[in-house]
Amino acid sequence: MPQNALAQSANESASPLGSVGSAIDKFISSLGYGLYATLVFLAVVAVGILLAMLVKRMIKRTLLLSRLPPNVADLASKIAYYFIIILAALSGLALAGIDVTGFAFAGTLIGVALGFAAQTVASNFFSGLFLYIDKPLQPGEIVELPSLGIIGRVTEVTIFSTRIETIDGRIMRIPNEDIFKSTIVNLHRTVARRLEYRIGVSYNTDLERAINVVKNVLESHPLVLAEPRPIVYVDNLGESAIELVALFWVPSWKWLEVYRSMLIEIKSALDKEGIEIPFPQRVVWIKTPLKLESNEANVLVHANEPFTGEVAE
Repeated sequence: MPQNALAQSANESASPLGSVGSAIDKFISSLGYGLYATLVFLAVVAVGILLAMLVKRMIKRTLLLSRLPPNVADLASKIAYYFIIILAALSGLALAGIDVTGFAFAGTLIGVALGFAAQTVASNFFSGLFLYIDKPLQPGEIVELPSLGIIGRVTEVTIFSTRIETIDGRIMRIPNEDIFKSTIVNLHRTVARRLEYRIGVSYNTDLERAINVVKNVLESHPLVLAEPRPIVYVDNLGESAIELVALFWVPSWKWLEVYRSMLIEIKSALDKEGIEIPFPQRVVWIKTPLKLESNEANVLVHANEPFTGEVAE
């Protein structure tokens, strides 16, 4: 009995020491595991940063060699850079033993919310990217957007919008989505552009003479191309005039200047030669005699005679 009591007393005295030692072992073990997990996370993130920097540099260089604008190459390379870093951080957390399912779910929700909120921005971004790849218009070129009712010179093309200086001097900022969905008529890419005029002359006019007058004006103009030669011909016998059509080619970068001035020169040449450009006229025939009264005199209109407006005393 005395020996059993002694042994029990010894065990009771050793029990607090054993629990303290076990707690210390657990602390050291958890500290070691935490340090290991931290080192793994930092190592993965460091490798991810190095890889992101390499990929960023490669993407930027490739896009610049493809003749894309520097701001587009810079934006695309930054997107790839941050995407790789985020992916490396999630991978590091997973290797460190941390459950990243919650992060992935939260990221999905945030992505969906941002996607709905930034639809227009994303649409303009991708439209601008396709415009850069396709290159239907460039700064300095004159373009027409028929569906938008815009014609002018392109001053700047960015990833989200395009700026056009209209022919009346206004600067318009147009979202790239609208331009991408619109028909683009480039008036600058070709060397020459054909202009067309429709000119009405009186039925009493000598047509050969009128055609020669218009041809001489076109051929003497310094900006009208000799080849293809200017063409002037009769196109229509209208109600009030005979329609002549004049077709001629001018340099693309001078078409607006010629278009504004040439019609004035043609009108002056026709006036100088005494060729009349008529206005719409109507002859009214009245079948029964009418007598119209006014304060000053009576107007008599006889049957089967055109009304000339003559006053009968």
